[in-house]
Amino acid sequence: MTTKKILLFCFLSVCQCVLAQNKPAISLNEVIVTDGALKKYSKTLQVQVLNDSMIQRNYSSLTNLLRYNSLLYLKEYGNGMTSSVSFRGTTAAQTAVIWNGININSQLLGQTDFNTITPLGYTNVSVRTGGGSGIYGSSAIGGSIHLNNELHFKKQFQNLLRMNFGSFNTQGYYYQLIASDEKVASQFSVSRNSSDNDYSYPNSNQKNQNGDYYNTSLNGSFGYKINLNHKINFYSQVYDGLRHFSGTLASISVSKYYDLNTRNLLEWVGLHKDFTSKLKLAYVTENYKYYENKDKDIFSEGGAKTKIIKYDLDYSPTKNFTVNSVVDFTQINGFGTSINNAKRSIGAASLLVKHTLSPVMQYEASVRQEVATNYRNPFLYSFGLVYQPLEMYSIKLNTSKNFRLPSFNDLYWEGSGNHELIPELSHQMELGQELKINALKFSLTGFYIQTKGMIRWIPNETGQWTPINTASVVNKGVEATGSYFKNFRGHNFNISLAYGYTSSVDQSNQKQLIYVPYHKMTMNADYSYKNWSLNYQYLFNGAVFTSADNYYRLKEYQVSNLSVYYKIGELDHYKIGIQALNLFNENYQTVEVRPMPGSNYNLTLTIKY
Repeated sequence: MTTKKILLFCFLSVCQCVLAQNKPAISLNEVIVTDGALKKYSKTLQVQVLNDSMIQRNYSSLTNLLRYNSLLYLKEYGNGMTSSVSFRGTTAAQTAVIWNGININSQLLGQTDFNTITPLGYTNVSVRTGGGSGIYGSSAIGGSIHLNNELHFKKQFQNLLRMNFGSFNTQGYYYQLIASDEKVASQFSVSRNSSDNDYSYPNSNQKNQNGDYYNTSLNGSFGYKINLNHKINFYSQVYDGLRHFSGTLASISVSKYYDLNTRNLLEWVGLHKDFTSKLKLAYVTENYKYYENKDKDIFSEGGAKTKIIKYDLDYSPTKNFTVNSVVDFTQINGFGTSINNAKRSIGAASLLVKHTLSPVMQYEASVRQEVATNYRNPFLYSFGLVYQPLEMYSIKLNTSKNFRLPSFNDLYWEGSGNHELIPELSHQMELGQELKINALKFSLTGFYIQTKGMIRWIPNETGQWTPINTASVVNKGVEATGSYFKNFRGHNFNISLAYGYTSSVDQSNQKQLIYVPYHKMTMNADYSYKNWSLNYQYLFNGAVFTSADNYYRLKEYQVSNLSVYYKIGELDHYKIGIQALNLFNENYQTVEVRPMPGSNYNLTLTIKY
């Protein structure tokens, strides 16, 4: 299908919406959620919402938020340096990061650096397990991370200022303004983080050298109700950061790296009796500069500009049945020192269905077909079922077909890129069950993922490294989560536990993939009484292999964090706190020969009016 045909299809779908707008009007909901598909079509999967209190405790980066509050494994090349994720044993490029419904994975690398995202400024961060390519497209194989900004159309005016001061001259400043009424909703925030990051390596006379960094993030959201039927929302984000890349135990680095990323999203929403329509226009940019020697003005650079148009028509003839038709068109331009003006255009059409068959059974289904200018994309599907025979007990089943497109670096890297690459293809299934007895919640989920044509960079016959489709990988495992809340005479206790076992085996040699732990466990325990609150975080990360033959490995580690907060006065205007991070001075590495900090401390002051 040509680009013109794709655009024609989008135009015809919009015409359907215009015809549907003769229905009687009803009022819009007060809370506006940009990524509606996350809540509507994820009932058959596990979705973990990381709320504001979790974000406040792990504010510095998305890496720390996910490391201590989820079962994802984060691989970090030294504190604050490049960070990537393994979701259920999949590769970093097989996890989609979704910003207000838009996939923002790097078009150059095919993945996201989680240390370039500051979680402050988002209403919540959600972790969605399992395949999501039928909704979100490329990369949603292991799961997806969702960064959400929600607008509230109610009368409020709120200012929040937070300041942090910690070890290694670490400083953080965050300001947020929320102003809204029944007609207009707006949010604005700015954060600034910096650190000398010159920590001593535990059990060593060496220090982390050349590890200083700073970053600034701006977030803005604005919503306007035109009338009872229509509204316009605008979301914008800018991230500007500099990192001096740390060395290792064996060598000193003198390099530095600039990031400048922008995201802008304009959304029109029309609401009528049985129809809801959304038109989104997005413009996303990424830019980097890498200096091998920070003292010399010699650098390599690269970037990409992505334009997206997306139309979503939701039809709900009854309260038990909903169908969504979605069409979108994406145009990407990549550029850089080693990439010569790479271009990609993608058109996609999706159909999503949610149907409540009875009070105890509901299913979800989706199909998606993408058409690209340079290669053929697979037909995708997903199907999920929820069966709830008892009010306190439910069973979930989900199966899907997912994929990942080759990145621009895979295809076009000068001298090494491979134009013959095809998308990675994955089939998966998961079965879960949930039990809720008053304040006790428990879930147990087993999963199986088979991925074919995994893209790996290996040396060819001349010794030149180049990417090819080679690996077939089988991921399987089990995840268990539990939580309990108790209030006793004003004393509040809340504890949550999570454990995951993951096997991720390369079928060519029957070896576990590198940097995939078999075991991971997290615990969060909260206690509060009157103006005092206390939180204890515990992380156990099992050993990981660092060589494909599983000969070399990094040992397992345990890290504990302790936080104490005190609210001054009864109006919650002032709050002070202290955090002891890596409380027991654990000597650990998430990447070989790159030690993480030992015990360190952080002081916080929060002012809210």
